[in-house]
Amino acid sequence: QVQLVESGGGLVQAGGSLRLSCAASGSIASSGNMGWFRQAPGKQRELAARVFTNTGPLYAESVKGRFTISRDNTGNRLYLQMDSLKPEDTAIYYCNYQGPPDWRSYWGQGTQVTVSS
Repeated sequence: QVQLVESGGGLVQAGGSLRLSCAASGSIASSGNMGWFRQAPGKQRELAARVFTNTGPLYAESVKGRFTISRDNTGNRLYLQMDSLKPEDTAIYYCNYQGPPDWRSYWGQGTQVTVSS
């Protein structure tokens, strides 16, 4: 079993910054992949950024150049540094893990990010 707990969300003005954290516990493998997804009101959940073991990170076009994803050396903590925030970044942000043996998706409970104009 895998448990994911997000923190760091909040209310910020446009142009501001937030740093999200995800604490992972349980059967976490360093070879597994982790990422941040987000879901705005009335919209489907979408990928914001993902980090892989053997390749560079992947970012949604809408956040490239503004968001930076990172994972610590233990593999149990995931971060999302969000700069130059825009009102359209307002969403619930979810931490995601996929790893061996079955590569199913695990999700955290989400953390709300609200960007005011």
